Amino acid sequence: MHQLHVSRRILLERLLVLPAAAVVLAACGKDSSPTAAQAAASPSPEPTASPESTASPEPTVAPTASPTAVAAAPSPTAAAPVSGWASGGTELITVGYPADDIFAAANTCAVSLTQGTTEGPCYFQSDTGEDISLGLTGLPMQLCLQVIDASCVPLADHVVEVWHCDNRGVYSGDTSASSDAARFAGDFCTGGDAAAEQSTWYRGQLTTDASGRVNFKTCFPGWYRGRTIHIHFAVSEPGGATRVISQFCFTDELAEEICTTHDLYADRGAQDTPLAGGRDGVFPASGYEQFQLSTARNTDGTLLGYGVIQVSA
Repeated sequence: MHQLHVSRRILLERLLVLPAAAVVLAACGKDSSPTAAQAAASPSPEPTASPESTASPEPTVAPTASPTAVAAAPSPTAAAPVSGWASGGTELITVGYPADDIFAAANTCAVSLTQGTTEGPCYFQSDTGEDISLGLTGLPMQLCLQVIDASCVPLADHVVEVWHCDNRGVYSGDTSASSDAARFAGDFCTGGDAAAEQSTWYRGQLTTDASGRVNFKTCFPGWYRGRTIHIHFAVSEPGGATRVISQFCFTDELAEEICTTHDLYADRGAQDTPLAGGRDGVFPASGYEQFQLSTARNTDGTLLGYGVIQVSA
């Protein structure tokens, strides 16, 4: 039954793709596999390679650099560096968030419009703030994003929403407290999972600070049939108008490493739809690098993912 939900989901996503307009997403140097200190407005939800409703204009992620990304700055009580990936909840994140200069590599002010991605059928608004894991476990991850305009000026007071599935490829589905859940596909996104239907994990929103920045704590997403591993996001301006709806992805190398070696992902094995080969249906067959987050392994074994979202007027 779960596979059926997944198939339908993928179908739906591919039917709903819309071209984007004036939004650009610039990602910082992308990372394949990490090394020592490595790194709206009413969208619709979306799980397994299936349908995803189209979104509004959406940003382009500038190609990320290579795996030697910037390391997150350790907190005063940080422990000695660990080997391998951390496994558990976000309480294992003992390093502080990196300084704003981590975004400098992506801040090139070279605006290049890109094809819009879909909003997906699995969106619903959630007030959850910084830690969107709500106690779930996986590979703990810091997700650091900066919103800038076409002149590379940081945009404060913009709402950034993010949502993604858990390590099993399932989306949460408790819409009881949501202010915008009209397009949520319910059982289509949760796969009928009882725990998912009673939770709002892995979705939330924060408002950008004076540096145009937000920092989330989460866990690396899993995959579902027909889609590469991804994170949805949407950015809205202070007045509430949506500026962009899009998705971030990861390099195939990083996804394969985590899905085949991490104890909380390896039981499902490698994702069935890597970016290479052009079978994802949402990210383009070529040029998908612009949507990839830059990544690095923190000294505590957690993952750092970061990117710049650039919106044009």
